[in-house]
Amino acid sequence: MEMAYYLVLSLFAVTLLVIYAWKLLKWAWFRPRKLEQCLRQQGLIGNSYKLIFGDLKELSKSIEEVKSKPLNVSDDDIPPRILPYFIEAIKKYGKNCFVWLGPNPLVFVREPEVIKDVLTRHALYQKPKSTPLTRLLAQGIVSYEEDKWAKHRKILNPAFHMEKIKHMLPAFHLSCSEMVSQWEEAASVKGSCELDIWPYLQRLSSDAISRTAFESNYEEGRKIFELQKEQAEHVIAISRTLYIPGWRFMPTKRNRRMKQIEKEVQATIRGIIDKRVKAMKAGEANADDLLGILLDSNFKEIEQHGNKDFGMSTQEVIEECKLFYFAGQETTSVLLVWTMFLLSRHPDWQARAREEVLQVFGDGMLEFDGLSRLKIVTMILHESLRLYPPVGALGRRITTKTKLGELGLPAGVMLSLPILLVHHDKEIWGEDAKEFKPDRFSEGVSKAT
Repeated sequence: MEMAYYLVLSLFAVTLLVIYAWKLLKWAWFRPRKLEQCLRQQGLIGNSYKLIFGDLKELSKSIEEVKSKPLNVSDDDIPPRILPYFIEAIKKYGKNCFVWLGPNPLVFVREPEVIKDVLTRHALYQKPKSTPLTRLLAQGIVSYEEDKWAKHRKILNPAFHMEKIKHMLPAFHLSCSEMVSQWEEAASVKGSCELDIWPYLQRLSSDAISRTAFESNYEEGRKIFELQKEQAEHVIAISRTLYIPGWRFMPTKRNRRMKQIEKEVQATIRGIIDKRVKAMKAGEANADDLLGILLDSNFKEIEQHGNKDFGMSTQEVIEECKLFYFAGQETTSVLLVWTMFLLSRHPDWQARAREEVLQVFGDGMLEFDGLSRLKIVTMILHESLRLYPPVGALGRRITTKTKLGELGLPAGVMLSLPILLVHHDKEIWGEDAKEFKPDRFSEGVSKAT
């Protein structure tokens, strides 16, 4: 009897092992090879698949190589600096090519109309699945699909209405004034000085977000930013390596630190939310910051339907708060630093922008209504975003076999929408695509040339 028991147990264990071995082999070899065959039948060209890692090693190596060299500020061709491996693949194989992110093939989509199709058909082209470790940085609305995305979008919308943003202008002004005062103080010693403005601009955007998101909890907001900034550095490092299921449970130094950061961020934001909710239930006036507006909108949604399922849970509110920092801080800093860089290289546009600001506002306080009259400044910002977009590429994954442009692509293929390459494409923007010419946007974004 005992022998039979162990025999059955052994057979069960062997069967389980065979099943998992087959799944692993299918994931690491048979599936990628089948996808590769489909892509090549469509006329797409790329490297042959290499077991498990694909092109990840070469991709990481190319990034490290460009990072080891100083940035040539006189060279307007920035894509090779940001997307070095992708550029080399396109040079080698042409526009219709693919690369391997581990066992997943990545196809480039550069035609504006096809990109529009990808971004509007949400059920068919979904956001890439993040790993458990990268999800520690932020989830929120950017990671959701379909119904959940729509629910969160509806609840978040009131926080970004123009009337609400208008009331945040004093917070933006205060953060800018503090930064300029620090510059003036640094220059006052010798009359002039050289400054590394990047950390100042990072602090500017984080301070502005802290004030507008957690107005009365400003210092706690700054603490969240510092922790999220460190978490982002860990996530970037992890994203360049192959994800191994279960690796997050390994007690590595990075894993332990990431979990510690997540615990601190969660506790800090939850503490802020609990205090706000308690105050709201006590009948106190709600703070007019992003968190206050979000909580108010969430409560109204729950009351309207009489069911908590129609609102966000506390954990979901925490994730949206984390996203305020992740989505807003780095993108704003990048836009500002590249705009200042471009204006330093084009003093004529700098002079025109300064003259326009003085004409509209003089030496007085900035007013929201006056911002819409800054045509030259708006053109400069649009051209800066074109040349140096804060996000170099967007990713999507195909969920069902589909026709994309002239290609028939199977489920499982990853898509890259390389914004940076599209913005520098001479077929779209002309021979001067890499040149700084804000006049392109003189008739607005839809008529830009």
